[in-house]
Amino acid sequence: MSHVLDPQAKLLLEKAEASGRPEIHTLAPAAARELYLELGAAVAVDAAAVGTVTDRTIPGPAGPLPVRLYRAEGAGADPSPTLVFFHGGGWVIGDLDSHDAVCRWLCAHSGCLVVSVDYRLAPEHKFPAAVDDALAATAWVASHGGEIGADPCRLAVGGDSAGATLAAVVSQSARDSGSPALHFQMLIYPATDMTLGAQSHTDLAEGYRLTRVMIEWFRAQYLGAAADATDPRASPGATVDLAGLPPALVITAGFDPLRDEGDDYARRLAAAGVPVEHRCYEGMIHGFFSMGGWLDGGREALNQASRALAAALI
Repeated sequence: MSHVLDPQAKLLLEKAEASGRPEIHTLAPAAARELYLELGAAVAVDAAAVGTVTDRTIPGPAGPLPVRLYRAEGAGADPSPTLVFFHGGGWVIGDLDSHDAVCRWLCAHSGCLVVSVDYRLAPEHKFPAAVDDALAATAWVASHGGEIGADPCRLAVGGDSAGATLAAVVSQSARDSGSPALHFQMLIYPATDMTLGAQSHTDLAEGYRLTRVMIEWFRAQYLGAAADATDPRASPGATVDLAGLPPALVITAGFDPLRDEGDDYARRLAAAGVPVEHRCYEGMIHGFFSMGGWLDGGREALNQASRALAAALI
């Protein structure tokens, strides 16, 4: 497959290189989180108007779990179709604020209630803490949706990067256990194979923002043992049977080391009979979904995801 780097993405990479800022993986986790917030705010889309934004906690496996609720303007009193959203950041960085603009956009342009989950991060909380929080949050929304205006009969999960991995894992768990009933999964450049065996990890190992060294740093912070890399809760692509999973939107990027594993997961879903909408944004880099303030492709992907959510749930 031939890819040409988008000129806007090229300029963004050049500016990042010239900025002199340290690389995420060279910092302690707390400092990495601060830098990620700073960098993200500079390229995020403007905050879309929504009806209400509410912070609260729900019960989690290790205590109260923070979530942020985005309700669309004019949503009314009826229960709303709902997306449970998991932010990206390699399971180490990212939070409710880093993905606030993304969640506002998805809410405003799909009409869905968006429940953004502030799951526990590594290395303070190793695998499978993030998975356990994602599962608990989805189960709580499905069973207590009335408390927040969510319609459990129109429920989706989604996220970007590490968050997309969590969404894929939650979808597999829900299928295997029989609940909750999920109607859609939104997977934005998911990491589906923590062994890093895909060719794109070699071909795109450096030069395009997310490097192999950085990925290995995230993995080392997140996983506790070598065997964790092949656990389907960390690598959903390790699951052999993908039949019966919810319909999916899978978005990948041409200059993303995660490209091949995301593309492969989309192909395998389709081969298993799962309805799949799949697009590789060939000129884009990892993280572009959160860079809609700078990248036209980011806004295009946000709009594609919003349309797909509305089509699946409304």
